[in-house]
Amino acid sequence: MSQTIDQPTGELPEIPVDVSPEMYAEILEGLSQASVDRHFDAFIDVPWDHEDFQVRPDDPRWVLPADVDPLGAHPWYQAQPLARQIEIGQWRQANILKVGLQFENMLIRGIMQYVFTLPNGSAEYRYLTHEATEECHHTQMFQQAVNRIGVDVVGMPWLMRKVAGILPWAASATPFAFFIGVLAGEEPIDHTQKGILRSGKNLPPVLSRIMEIHVAEEARHISFAHHYIRRNAPRLGRVEKLVVSLLFPVIMRVLCDVIMVPSKAFRKEFGIPREVMKDLYWRAPESRQRLQELFGDVRMLAEQSGLRQGRLARLMWRLCRIDGRPSRYRSEPPVAFSQG
Repeated sequence: MSQTIDQPTGELPEIPVDVSPEMYAEILEGLSQASVDRHFDAFIDVPWDHEDFQVRPDDPRWVLPADVDPLGAHPWYQAQPLARQIEIGQWRQANILKVGLQFENMLIRGIMQYVFTLPNGSAEYRYLTHEATEECHHTQMFQQAVNRIGVDVVGMPWLMRKVAGILPWAASATPFAFFIGVLAGEEPIDHTQKGILRSGKNLPPVLSRIMEIHVAEEARHISFAHHYIRRNAPRLGRVEKLVVSLLFPVIMRVLCDVIMVPSKAFRKEFGIPREVMKDLYWRAPESRQRLQELFGDVRMLAEQSGLRQGRLARLMWRLCRIDGRPSRYRSEPPVAFSQG
């Protein structure tokens, strides 16, 4: 039987910044038990064959939401005929899902690389294998949705697809950097999906159900990555900490663009003017604000971990254009939402 999701945002209670080994193990045990108590199956909890879950080319609910998607808010898109807006919306959502499943495929392989190195009795081993199981269901769920939409999207840019086979090895070679990369892939999608769900938009049921499931389980995955980085940052050497603090925003920005910026194939397919794309990603003031909002939680984590201190580190955040106010707590809504 399909499970309901009482809290679509999937938010979890905060844990103190200073985490002892005993508390860290307790946190992981709690996350593992949560994965046992509340998990989802891609082919049980999404009623693919239900009439309401069919994808139709004339369904206006596929129009991109103007208050969440930058393209949906642009006058060029809004001036297109409704049928064209729907077509663009379906292509856009399908490609985001494809990028998501490709990223989670790399994450699964990286997790397997990392847990191979862990000792017997490791609480990290148990939790991360739960996470890998959940991510496998996510890839199935995303691919099934792409298949139903019926658009032959390729997902990540060509170069990223070519290096995808190498990146999971970072999990065993440099696990700290790997889990920063995990957050770089998870936070933008999680932030965007939470914004869509909070907006109350009337979405295609198949899309809203996928988002609800993904956000609920990603809360645990993001929670682990935050705790892993906070716990291990003090163990970095002086030089290593400096290098990581400089790379932190770079990794965030690079993977954000991979996930959020539409491909050249998309622009050519729909004849989107080059100037429109430049405004959307990320030249216009509204788009720059959206970019900054994606990383409020990550800036908070960097502050808590001592990885955003010093002039060089703060300069790098500004150069990557993702500087700004850190969140006060995890999953803090943007001002527009928090003010109701």
